[in-house]
Amino acid sequence: MSNDAWKICKGPIPGLRLPQYTWHKLENENFTTIGELLAIADRIEALVPGIGPKSADAIRAELDRIVRQGGGSGKEASSGR
Repeated sequence: MSNDAWKICKGPIPGLRLPQYTWHKLENENFTTIGELLAIADRIEALVPGIGPKSADAIRAELDRIVRQGGGSGKEASSGR
């Protein structure tokens, strides 16, 4: 895998900046909202294939940043995952 896979970038969920590799794994599992990610953030590496500790930490850090900024209350549509 090239180093570009770990390049931080914007993706389909507004406000989040994650590695390309992580976006790819989230898209494969049809995550579309911050609320969906917040609902499973504490166990995401166990629920999403291909998400390991490094990606899980990146997701949790971004969610933390968004919540602290007031941009992700978790009230967005959730799939109940």
